[in-house]
Amino acid sequence: MRKFKVVSPYEPSGDQPQAIQKLAEGFLRGDRYQTLKGVTGSGKTYTMAKIIEAVQRPTLIISHNKTLSAQLYREFKDFFPNNAVEYFVSYYDYYQPEAYVPARDLYIEKDAAINKEIDQMKMAATYSLMERRDVIVIATVSCIYGLGMPELYKSMRVHIEKGETVDTHKLALELAQIQYTRNDMVLERGTFRIRGDIIEIYPPYMEFDEAYRIELDFDEVFRIRRFNAVSGKTTEELDETVIYPAKNFVVPQDQLTIATERIQNEMEERVENLLSAGKMLEAERLKTRVTYDIEMMKEMGYCSGIENYSAPIAGRKPGEPPATLLHYFPDDFLCMIDEAHVTVPQIGAMYEGDRSRKQNLVDFGFRLPSALDNRPLKIDEFTAKMNQVIYVTATPRPQEIKQSTQVVEQIIRPTGLLDPIIDVRPSEGQMEDIYKEVKARIEKGERSLILTLTKKMAEDLTDYLLGLHLKVKYIHSEIDTFERVEILKSLRTGEIDVLIGINLLREGIDLPEVSFIAILDADKIGFLRSATSLIQIIGRAARNENGMVVMYADNMSDAIKEAVGETRRRREIQQKYNEEHGITPHTVSKAVQDILIRQQKDAEENEAVQLDIMKKSANLFDAKQRKKLIDMLKKEMSECADRLEYEQAAAIRDQIIEIENTYGKGKGK
Repeated sequence: MRKFKVVSPYEPSGDQPQAIQKLAEGFLRGDRYQTLKGVTGSGKTYTMAKIIEAVQRPTLIISHNKTLSAQLYREFKDFFPNNAVEYFVSYYDYYQPEAYVPARDLYIEKDAAINKEIDQMKMAATYSLMERRDVIVIATVSCIYGLGMPELYKSMRVHIEKGETVDTHKLALELAQIQYTRNDMVLERGTFRIRGDIIEIYPPYMEFDEAYRIELDFDEVFRIRRFNAVSGKTTEELDETVIYPAKNFVVPQDQLTIATERIQNEMEERVENLLSAGKMLEAERLKTRVTYDIEMMKEMGYCSGIENYSAPIAGRKPGEPPATLLHYFPDDFLCMIDEAHVTVPQIGAMYEGDRSRKQNLVDFGFRLPSALDNRPLKIDEFTAKMNQVIYVTATPRPQEIKQSTQVVEQIIRPTGLLDPIIDVRPSEGQMEDIYKEVKARIEKGERSLILTLTKKMAEDLTDYLLGLHLKVKYIHSEIDTFERVEILKSLRTGEIDVLIGINLLREGIDLPEVSFIAILDADKIGFLRSATSLIQIIGRAARNENGMVVMYADNMSDAIKEAVGETRRRREIQQKYNEEHGITPHTVSKAVQDILIRQQKDAEENEAVQLDIMKKSANLFDAKQRKKLIDMLKKEMSECADRLEYEQAAAIRDQIIEIENTYGKGKGK
């Protein structure tokens, strides 16, 4: 097996070596839980990589959102170019789950736009875990949702080797059973084609557009090649190969037959219960739907929404947890939970939200009761499945600290930068004070952040500072991702000097040009001004050698005391280390384009026109205007789904369908 090997021009420095050594030793002696308490900018990601190199175990890294997961994925791909680094996040660009709104008797069908590239990466993750041990999977909390059973996924693979006799008709049937589609014209991911004595198979999980070509001499396999599906160039000659299923949800025919009997029995029992309760409509609805699904499974081996039948298919008892990505890992794996103070609570919250939505579907005859067991893991089930865990966060919660056999601090930054200076000032006269501080930073070519408690306050303060001829903008939840990126970029390049927001932590990027942060209403009680939030906010100024944070407050809350005390403690340790090693701190230099890697897309025109104006003024017979309106409606639909406003999202979807059916989709550029 390949060994994990970090490739980097740097060596561990500061207190990275002791953190790596302590945590690796703790893992190897069997510590169940440990915590890496690393300050912002201390190189926690590099430390994580070196721990993996030290322990040599398959590793799962869980982060709380796609943006941070993508950032980690790129970094670990760079650290481990010779190992399997995989990406496992939700593959939906847009997802509206199946739901029922009893108050309006409104059924909302599942609707989704699947990102094929991310779908391929998810398949690559499960494939790698089946084939090798030098695997690192970067995942979001989607890893706790139901997935096909790893035992079936592995048992249904098709093995082909040179010299064996192959019946092409039988092979085609085997490939169809593991969800490959035959297409003798075009070879695409998840398809195969047979042309004479040549069989070509294109698995969906191959990273570099690679497919397999099996050449027969009469019925005997005499050559197996891996080739590039785009160029046709052979990349490797093989003696044997294994083809894994094209989907994670696959079931052998004999097991599917038994499963359909279970589903049939459950349906009959449930229909009888509904009838006895006087629910005639619900009973008929359920019977019609489930009968159709059973017929599809018998004929095709699959049906739409087959995951809702995962419990009877797997033979799980009511309430038993589903198989997830965690079940694909060997028993001795390492789990690292990044930003654990946010990620762990998020994992714990998934089950209840999923349950409440599905309960309506069951109660009103849209799904069988067993559909409730197609769900995310409960927090105790997740915990039971963990082997050994390292929490990674700058601000661990008491729960993480209590669980951990050791909490290893990583306070020294490789750059020598110190935690910022902290000052608490009264709120009276705060605007004049902020103006003075901001002007001082502008003269030095540095930037400032101001954190408010409400959107209205952020907007009003922006207007006030604009009136004082400062270059300032605000960010809040109503600003979309595209514009958010441009605002952050303009801050870093100096087009604006001040950025105002409510919770600038969610941007997930570094702003080394920022040397001053003002926190308004710092003494207010709430999660935005908790000790954890304040410490995280303070870390935003830790990328600049002149970093300073001013909290405007009339009372010294417990959160302020804790944040100030912790920051000063860290700063003293960092200063002492720098003095002992003759280090002079220097501001981090990072290219502006590193702010976010995003795909180029034609969004400027859509951003320029407000949706409500467009709805009223668009000429739907004009293909160009029609396409623009449809694009904007899809964007609004996606945002409604993100906010869990499924009813509104469904209404917008119906509006899009009506426009497309009446006028066409629109092909204007």
